[in-house]
Amino acid sequence: MTPIEVFSMANAIVLPMWFLMIFLPQWKITRFLIAHRVIPIILAVLYTVYILLYTMDYGIMDFSSLSSVMTIFTQENAVLAGWLHYLAFDLLVGIWILNQNKFLGLNQLLIAPCLFLTFMFGPLGFLIFIVIKATKNNKR
Repeated sequence: MTPIEVFSMANAIVLPMWFLMIFLPQWKITRFLIAHRVIPIILAVLYTVYILLYTMDYGIMDFSSLSSVMTIFTQENAVLAGWLHYLAFDLLVGIWILNQNKFLGLNQLLIAPCLFLTFMFGPLGFLIFIVIKATKNNKR
């Protein structure tokens, strides 16, 4: 598989998972995928492969300066690994938000924007959820 094909495949498996988490979070298939972390594990395996491919070609990654990070991300395998990293960790944060909501009991209409923003902008959706969670906890 080419990196372009892996990129497309990774996006194709992530999008339905986000759809299920936003619109059908209680469906048994969604709960199974969340409980077993199926999609993040697939992404983690792919990430590991592309990190190893990059390392075999260019050596250990240097994250000590912005210019060295920019140099790393001029290589296709490193960019793909970075993208897989985003997809996996944003999805794990989305799963965490849903699991936290089991205890908070917030309406899904309030959680859905947090999930969408986590999917699109990662930390922004997480931050909004944390603010909502803190507000809910302060009212108790």
